[in-house]
Amino acid sequence: MNIAQIEQNLQDLVKNFDQNTFIYDLIRAYDVSPTLVKRIEQGNLNLSKIEGEILWKAKLFFKIATAANDIDVLFAAAKNHIPALKNKARFVVVTDYQQFMATDTKTGEEIACTIAELPQHFDFFLPWAGMEKAQAKFENPADVKAAERMAKLFDEIKKDNPTTTPEEVHNLNVFLSRLLFCFFAEDTGIFEQKNQFTRAIESHTQEDGSDLAEYLDKLFVLMNTPDAERSGLPKYLSEFPYVNGGLFRNPHTAPIFTKRSRNIVVQCGDEDWSAINPDIFGSMMQAVISTEYRGGMGMHYTSVPNIMKVIEPLFMDELRAALEDARGNLKKLQSLRARLANIKIFDPACGSGNFLIIAYKELRQLEIEIFKAINNMKGTIGSGTLDFGNNEFSEISLNNFYGIELDDFAHELAILSLWIVEHQMNQVFFQAFGRSKPPLPLLATGNILQGNACRIAWESVCPKNENDEIYILGNPPYLGSSNQNTAQKEDMALVFKEFNDYKKLDYIAAWFLKGAKFIRDINAQF
Repeated sequence: MNIAQIEQNLQDLVKNFDQNTFIYDLIRAYDVSPTLVKRIEQGNLNLSKIEGEILWKAKLFFKIATAANDIDVLFAAAKNHIPALKNKARFVVVTDYQQFMATDTKTGEEIACTIAELPQHFDFFLPWAGMEKAQAKFENPADVKAAERMAKLFDEIKKDNPTTTPEEVHNLNVFLSRLLFCFFAEDTGIFEQKNQFTRAIESHTQEDGSDLAEYLDKLFVLMNTPDAERSGLPKYLSEFPYVNGGLFRNPHTAPIFTKRSRNIVVQCGDEDWSAINPDIFGSMMQAVISTEYRGGMGMHYTSVPNIMKVIEPLFMDELRAALEDARGNLKKLQSLRARLANIKIFDPACGSGNFLIIAYKELRQLEIEIFKAINNMKGTIGSGTLDFGNNEFSEISLNNFYGIELDDFAHELAILSLWIVEHQMNQVFFQAFGRSKPPLPLLATGNILQGNACRIAWESVCPKNENDEIYILGNPPYLGSSNQNTAQKEDMALVFKEFNDYKKLDYIAAWFLKGAKFIRDINAQF
């Protein structure tokens, strides 16, 4: 049986829904032997003798939520059901025949949907059909779990907060990026106390979620208020720091919350956000929240190894060679350090910022090697009076990282991810040298513009100066010529207005032409 048939089976299940046979119909949908299904129905393969429960060894633990049960509470208990754990049930499923919740105990993946939405998740139970779900080896479990939680929260918020205008979409995107910042900040020492944000929500808002939006609006305004301008605040608010950096600058209202969405916020906060890799996580968030829109624009995730295939020959190989040449020569080392501080990186199709993030990490790591090389020269120069930079910090600024991105949410993620990676690299610097800049207030979050790179003058985003060293890089959308929509064809006409024979070119050709014009007569490459 192929996946198209499985999806059709689930559509038939929903169309002919019968709660008395639902769980058996669900198993049958995945081409499980009718004999096995019948034995489960008859109780021969059901290890549970409790009404409303099915425990199928190594396959399933199923429980019905009655009207008196809170399905979220019951689901949490079911995941820790000792007989199910002992019998290694692959899937845990709880439903009240309206809402449906399930977890894959092998991958940690979870779904929460209505019965009517089950066909959209047909791939979740594919192991029943002998089709194991592939997981990329480079995926960080913390990234995967956190992205799944945030996707679940996004879906829940959207149910109660329809977004129909660009302003409403942008408002929700900014709100989610602020939440992500707070989760990261409370796990990495930016906020004074571990889980400070999450515990504050639990302690100071109603369980039904009715006052959470108002609380968050107040808190986010506070995070944009300098200490000198605060007065008369209750302690539970005043303990949160001034953030700045633009993240909380503009007024955006929090969405309406319910008991369920508030619970998911708390669950998100209970994840360990200190282990998040912004180069991976941003793309995962972009994928789970805007899959259809993202696919329509031709965007796709670029893995770290493939990003390195661009970065290394473009500038990192030469910079590393320059470091080897400079070792033992203080003047050359200081000159190389100054050069790194002035390099500009520009991605005119930056998505959630992957290329910019990896480029920043690589330059910061090389700068650390320069610091170490300078420190290793102590005692080798006679006077011993030279300042080797023991009170100095990184001079590589996010202000030298530029991007253009069409998708609003990806644009917000790129800004946030750049700041997160700066904080992470400051921690690496501290581990190496025992000093770092204070994490707050934020000083810069990169120069990322939301807009159409085909219609924006790149020099207005990344200014060109006489002594600049600029590298343009990225992975713009490939669409061919026949797959371009009307707006994209208009983009091509605008970029190639000097030419007559461009209509069979791939959409990405616009970036090549604009890149070639940008680097003409300056110290730049793309």
